[in-house]
Amino acid sequence: MRRSEVLAEESIVCLQKALNHLREIWELIGIPEDQRLQRTEVVKKHIKEEGETTILQLEKDLRTQVELMRKQKKERKQELKLLQEQDQELCEILCMPHYDIDNTSVPTLEELNQFRQHVATLRETKASRREEFVNIKRQIILCMEELDHTPDTSFERDVVCEDEDAFCLSLENIATLQKLLRQLEMQKSQNEAVCEGLRAQIRELWDRLQIPEEEREAVAMVMTGSKAKVRKALQLEVDRLEELKMQNMKKVIEAIRIELAQYWDQCFYSQEQRRAFAPYYAEDYTENLLQLHDAEIVRLRNYYEVHKELFEGVQKWEESWKLFLEFERKASDPSRFVNRGGNLLKEEKQRAKLQKTLPKLEEELKARIEMWEQEQSKTFEVNGQKFMEYVAEQWEMHRLEKERAKQERQLKNKKQTEAEMLYGSAPRTPSKRRVLAPNTPGKVRKLNTTTMSNATANSSIRPVFGGTVYRSPVSRLPPSGSKPVVSSTCSGKKTPRAGRHGANKENLELNGSILSARTFKGFQI
Repeated sequence: MRRSEVLAEESIVCLQKALNHLREIWELIGIPEDQRLQRTEVVKKHIKEEGETTILQLEKDLRTQVELMRKQKKERKQELKLLQEQDQELCEILCMPHYDIDNTSVPTLEELNQFRQHVATLRETKASRREEFVNIKRQIILCMEELDHTPDTSFERDVVCEDEDAFCLSLENIATLQKLLRQLEMQKSQNEAVCEGLRAQIRELWDRLQIPEEEREAVAMVMTGSKAKVRKALQLEVDRLEELKMQNMKKVIEAIRIELAQYWDQCFYSQEQRRAFAPYYAEDYTENLLQLHDAEIVRLRNYYEVHKELFEGVQKWEESWKLFLEFERKASDPSRFVNRGGNLLKEEKQRAKLQKTLPKLEEELKARIEMWEQEQSKTFEVNGQKFMEYVAEQWEMHRLEKERAKQERQLKNKKQTEAEMLYGSAPRTPSKRRVLAPNTPGKVRKLNTTTMSNATANSSIRPVFGGTVYRSPVSRLPPSGSKPVVSSTCSGKKTPRAGRHGANKENLELNGSILSARTFKGFQI
């Protein structure tokens, strides 16, 4: 074989080896099959080019590509190692499994990209859980301080005492943190409720025992807050007051009875309902009697709170009713027209308003009570009877009272009229005397000579229409019915005209009887 042929065969062998070596590198660095085919085609094109390059140039080009691929392989391996380190750190903090990737092969660009996204997600998860952990830890510390609670478990110590960065942010630990916080908050709420109950008990005992204000101020500093030391101080004060209560049993029971009576009034208890609680009237002041009173006051408080809205409505009606009766009383008082200024008009407006609002209020209460009775399946009573029956009874009593007052006035007027018919009218002092002006030529009235001559000290002014009746200066009729003898000391005066005298005589007739003639300071009427 000629030497040229030998060289050609050797070149072919070298090229074949180079291509095989390239394929191995491509496979090692993870180049996909389709890309390997494309690269092979590129090599093939280089070999088939016109003006073919020499073998040495081809070898140089291949070596350059190999170096480039080796550099890419190194960079990918380094990035893979860095991502794996980050993944390991984050997974340890989050207590999550490591990312699954083949360490023996060179990762593809797509695999590296997926790995980067996974690590970024882990960082976001860590940041979110850390924020939640810090927030929960802060609340836990506040609750522990409020409760004077010292961490007594390893988990609590890890949360409160250890470095935050060392805490495992697993889902389980976060859930355990939330559970611990709920427990502490529940203890805090219970402690607050206990402290508030102790404060209420202290205030009640203060009022029952009539503790002076300066003694109350001595414990004012523990009347707020719910820490353990506050709760302890409150309990000590309750114990002290309870002991004092036992020493002042009678005083305490009497104070409770005053409160019972107030609730009876607010609940509109009838006398029968009040008498039903027999211990109220006992005088053997023992602990058992105190317990009975305490139980009754608790029952009444609950009863009042359940029915508070209705009782307040009834109370509003009671107040409006009393105000209405007061206005009614003033309206029937004759003296209301004297020196009242603008109060009379104001009272009349209020009275008219109450006459409209009272029935409306009664209807509203009736509807609410009916609804309540349907819900409770029992009767709502006020003063031992149904409310609407109670209201109707009050209106009926008011009507009867007005009727009685009217009959009394009629009887009084009748007796006065009979007395006047028998004995004559009696003088009454008017509220304001009328001063007569001196006689002037233009205003002189004709005088009755008989009246002027017989005017005596008991003569007084009398209004012409419907005013106060005064005794007539004319002598009374004698028992025999004969006409009275009237003396005259003045003469020469003209007598009143017959027509006017006749008209006045007609006005003096009442129920078939003729009253004695009346005068108005000398003027016959």
